[in-house]
Amino acid sequence: MAINRRSFIKSSAAGALMLSAGALGTACTAGRPASGKDVAKADKFHLSAAGYTFVKFDLETALKTLQKADVHYLCIKDFHLPLDAGDEQIAAFHAKCASYGVTGYGVGPIYMETEEEADRAFAYARRVGVKVLVGVPSYGILPYVDKKLEEYPEIKYAIHLHGPDIDIFQTASVIWDKVKDLNPRLGMCLDIGHDLRGGADPVEDLKKYHTRVFDMHFKDESEASKAGWCVEIGRGMIDFPALVRMMREVGYDGMCSLEYEKDLDDPFMGIAESFGYLKAVCDMA
Repeated sequence: MAINRRSFIKSSAAGALMLSAGALGTACTAGRPASGKDVAKADKFHLSAAGYTFVKFDLETALKTLQKADVHYLCIKDFHLPLDAGDEQIAAFHAKCASYGVTGYGVGPIYMETEEEADRAFAYARRVGVKVLVGVPSYGILPYVDKKLEEYPEIKYAIHLHGPDIDIFQTASVIWDKVKDLNPRLGMCLDIGHDLRGGADPVEDLKKYHTRVFDMHFKDESEASKAGWCVEIGRGMIDFPALVRMMREVGYDGMCSLEYEKDLDDPFMGIAESFGYLKAVCDMA
């Protein structure tokens, strides 16, 4: 059963954490121990942001928002750093991110249906210097992507699932069936909201398929069906305390990127609320 915001706050006293002045910046142990925490118990995963959250805004606005939220990782979208960016542009991009305490850890999602598009995406990921390429390949191009990974031993390719919105890679189980016998660096970006809307349980899917989960997109959904829409994390159907416990159980050590698709023209209150709730869950789950 999903644990919603009200029941979680009542059962764990997380409300006091979220309402305190320092909660947004210090509540979460994800990726670093909070003050007074045992270093050995710090989480291996990190909270981060998917670039699409800032599709209506420039890079500096995105970075200022992450700095205020005390979040230090960003999955790079090509509207912030074009696919044809050269070395100088890439260096300037990383320098700007660093000035706000943010690291661009991956690129994508990048759609690809041809070998040329796959070549361009892999070359871009290497030039940018990231280890994770989030992609949306066609089924037909998947064997070529598998082959490309031999040329790029530093990169993990994470197929982004889209639930019932498109006809390919709708849930984690579909991706697993397609990649389980291929290169071990060919896996998935587990978008928990789309997985739920596709009729799956993202907590159970993380448990079953964690060896091929290289990235995660975090969002909450109003319904566990195609009719569901993005809501602030904690207001929807996903059981985030159970998800955090499962990440710890399976030793997930990747990124948990907020992809906040609601209120794209003015997402900032929802972003702050979602990160605040996530950090409280990380401390209390």
